Amino acid sequence: MAFQNHFPIFASFLLLLLLHLSTLPNPSLATTRKLTSLFTQPALVLDYHNGPLLKGDLRVDIIWYGSFSSHQHSIITNFIRSLGSGSASPPSVASWWQTTANYKGGPSNIVLGKQTVDQNCSLGKSLTSSQVLDLASKPPYKNRIKVVLTAADVTVDQFCMICGSHDFGYAKPKVNRGKFAYAWVGNPANQCPGQCAWPFYRPEFGPQTTLVAPNGDGALDGMVINLATVLAGVVTNPFNNGYYQGPQGGLEAVTACAGLYGPGSFPGNVGSVMVDPATGASYNAQGVNGCKYLLPAMWDPVTSACLTIV
Repeated sequence: MAFQNHFPIFASFLLLLLLHLSTLPNPSLATTRKLTSLFTQPALVLDYHNGPLLKGDLRVDIIWYGSFSSHQHSIITNFIRSLGSGSASPPSVASWWQTTANYKGGPSNIVLGKQTVDQNCSLGKSLTSSQVLDLASKPPYKNRIKVVLTAADVTVDQFCMICGSHDFGYAKPKVNRGKFAYAWVGNPANQCPGQCAWPFYRPEFGPQTTLVAPNGDGALDGMVINLATVLAGVVTNPFNNGYYQGPQGGLEAVTACAGLYGPGSFPGNVGSVMVDPATGASYNAQGVNGCKYLLPAMWDPVTSACLTIV
């Protein structure tokens, strides 16, 4: 089964960057044409397609595929714990996630679930999308989101064209085959980090400014951005009939806002975010255990706008 992907994370960034560049004045017309007003972006609307959303108490089960350090484990697990924690000072990861409560059905309360480690890569180090589904297809299923995280030396179908994805499968055994949602995110340290871990690595094109990663690991901090993106997509469009714009597989809650992080941001410029004076690291959200993260904007159905949290 191929990833539906609901519009690739990096592809959505490219589209929004091109749209932004298309609104800039042509330098050759500078002496003959005067801009009398700034370009106004039309209101962004994600249509609701009447399908079920994932709401209420949800456990995120992680399948660690390949080798991750203990520090890398903690970056991811602290992020997931932070989604449902009100203990961090605002702006927080939890306040970012709270925007999902504005979608039909109310809030999705996330907690860290079961963790499975497949360090020896039982299916090899080159995975197809159907093998990712196989890794995610282990019970239990009820009120669960399965997340497969692949290590830096593991390749996955379409990696670099996509940095993370989500889809759904059917529970086993075949009797009473309910659907379950799952996601995949890869470590891009050795594979296109400028695409999948921007703004902590230089992209191949566009503005070359990079930021200091808040947890000291640019690839893992990039994974957090991609994980945040697909988790928001999972709860607001789990079965391809929730919230999205365009054809099925179009823009979703966060991919609709790709490249936006702080006030004044646009694709290629993160905008105004906070900087840790001790480390110089950039972030816009605080989490549990003193962790800090840079999180993308999310579309808000109440205002029909991409919301940043600082």
